[in-house]
Amino acid sequence: MKHFLLFILFFTAVTVSAQTEFSTKFKSIPAPKFGAKPKTIPPPEEKNPQGQNIDMPGIKTPNVFDNTSITPKSQFQVGEQKSKFSMSTETDFANPGDRYVGKMEKDLNKALKDAGLKEDGQPLVMTDISYGDIRTSSAYFIIKCRDFGAIDGDLIKAVFNQDVIIEKMMLDASFKEFKIYFKEGINTFELVALNKGELGGNTGEFKIYDAEGKFILSDLWQNLNAGVQAKFIIIKENKKFSKGENK
Repeated sequence: MKHFLLFILFFTAVTVSAQTEFSTKFKSIPAPKFGAKPKTIPPPEEKNPQGQNIDMPGIKTPNVFDNTSITPKSQFQVGEQKSKFSMSTETDFANPGDRYVGKMEKDLNKALKDAGLKEDGQPLVMTDISYGDIRTSSAYFIIKCRDFGAIDGDLIKAVFNQDVIIEKMMLDASFKEFKIYFKEGINTFELVALNKGELGGNTGEFKIYDAEGKFILSDLWQNLNAGVQAKFIIIKENKKFSKGENK
């Protein structure tokens, strides 16, 4: 037991002596000293975005055509906005050619009037009018004529079987009448416009009745040019044949 205690005391003394010697020999290394301070990086300079926009020019779309005279200015430039206010009554969907239609019509009307092809805002009738065949057993027809419009000096003549039976008749508001007597077979009859009235082409109305007063045909003519004819072919039939009798 004594030996064990001596051993503990000896081990303790050696441990303390070793720690003391180690602590006296160890020296700490001081931190190095620098003569210059480390650089500091300045923060980036902030610019006013509104100030940049003031000096920056507008960016325009490039012109891809060689002929700049036919290339419209781009409406998609940066910073440019198309004005929505307009004094024009046209819409974006209107046909651009519509603005010239009225002038073209006026020019055409003037040209037609200068050429004698149009009167009183309406085209003149330049070709003859045919009323076809009229079959009758009557001995004659009563022809009545008048001016159905304004009285402006319209003149007509009547030709029956190539003979002038009325050389000149001025059309009035009331009807004027005359008779045409038929030969057996085919007869021809024409009403001819002799002139154009003061207010436009030759205008008139006719009515045809047979010898018994039966109504046959009527019509109006309007804006006939001078020389235009209303033509009729009248076929005079035997009365018995016209009724379907063979004897």
